Amino acid sequence: MSQYPDLRGKVAIVTGSGRHKGLGEAMAKRLAQEGCKVVVSDIGRPRGEQMPSSAIGQADEMEQIVAEIHAGGGEATAVACDMLDESQVEALVRDTVSYYGGLDILVNNAGIGYLMQPIVEASVENWDAVLGVNLRGVFLAIKHGARQMIAQQRGGRIINIGSQASKSGFPHAAAYVSSKHGVVGLTRTAAIELGSHSITVNTICPNHVTTGLGAWQNQFFSAAKGRTSDEYFAEMRARIPLGRVGLQEDIAKACAFLASDQADYITGESMNVSGGEEYH
Repeated sequence: MSQYPDLRGKVAIVTGSGRHKGLGEAMAKRLAQEGCKVVVSDIGRPRGEQMPSSAIGQADEMEQIVAEIHAGGGEATAVACDMLDESQVEALVRDTVSYYGGLDILVNNAGIGYLMQPIVEASVENWDAVLGVNLRGVFLAIKHGARQMIAQQRGGRIINIGSQASKSGFPHAAAYVSSKHGVVGLTRTAAIELGSHSITVNTICPNHVTTGLGAWQNQFFSAAKGRTSDEYFAEMRARIPLGRVGLQEDIAKACAFLASDQADYITGESMNVSGGEEYH
């Protein structure tokens, strides 16, 4: 049952939504449940050392997620897109309009969170890949998504997926933290520029969620801290006031809310969804 009836028939793109157990999948499925027509998008194939098959949404998995949405009574299609390639980002928007007649909701979820190195050891190639996908990719999607929304003259919703790392620093994650801080600044500027067109722009800032990427991060950071996985999780839960780590569904709920008319006077915000762990 739809919680936000105003979302029925709206058209949504969710980037980085082609992996099972990911935040993107959860948001795409929630928007479809609310009655949106959803474009599931991911890179589709590996792209060099920075984007191996183990870390990206491939074409067959994207199609599986679309099939699952269809099985649940929703409407969706898959469109591969490399967020580093402006022509592909532009084509993603164009194809969405071709399939569904417009664009109402853009969720910028595609990102790299698995290239972790201390600053003194970090490679320029890894830095560029992280900043490229996590920040430049969001900029390109906003640029072309907003152009379409402005042309339609019916407003729109842009929802960027940041992180607790949008507001706090973490060791071994200089590129990731820098990119996610940058998303907050981009969100604020886009909100100012697009407000006169009734387009809201907000960021969701989750704390840790054990997605496929999150499971890799658990292993990496527990090893870096010299902890077992159980010890690492116990420490994590102890610093979260609500006593548990985040779930994919927590972020999907926030996404549906920000996409709905209930959030039509909220823009330029970077909303923590962290169980109280992040409070600024």
